[in-house]
Amino acid sequence: MKTIFTTLLIAFNSLMFAQENIYSFSFETIDNQTVSFEKYKGKKILIVNTASKCGFTPQYKELQELHTKHGDKVVIIGFPANNFGKQEPGTNTEIVTFCQKNYGVTFLMASKISVKGKDIHPLFKWLTTQNNQSFSGAIRWNFEKILIDENGKVIKRFRSKVKPNSEEITTEL
Repeated sequence: MKTIFTTLLIAFNSLMFAQENIYSFSFETIDNQTVSFEKYKGKKILIVNTASKCGFTPQYKELQELHTKHGDKVVIIGFPANNFGKQEPGTNTEIVTFCQKNYGVTFLMASKISVKGKDIHPLFKWLTTQNNQSFSGAIRWNFEKILIDENGKVIKRFRSKVKPNSEEITTEL
């Protein structure tokens, strides 16, 4: 039994790292709809791991501004996660209510997931292993941003302190 499990785990990990782009992944939206990243072929995608009780939470406002100003060029997707300091304890319903009430969020939000650790979502496992212009490796804190190009490849990552409407990000759009 252990041998079969080990073989399957190795095969799964090989498949994960063999993915050339994001289009083979899908995710659940905060309102429980399954969305394939194929839907966004030809557009850039900015993926952000978010949290409602973090010092960086005000970045929701800037993410919304970026969505309003550049939504024709980039799809913004927030992925709530409770991995850092238990700063996203809410349910999906509580998260969406908080985001809309406090920051007027209309950009796409995913269901709450894990972005690191043993229960890391497969999407983030893949994202954090991609070579890009900046860095790879584990997500360090809430509000890290990962920019995907029009061909579904990771092109740049930005740490939490980089604001969504900064020139560092907007020049990449």
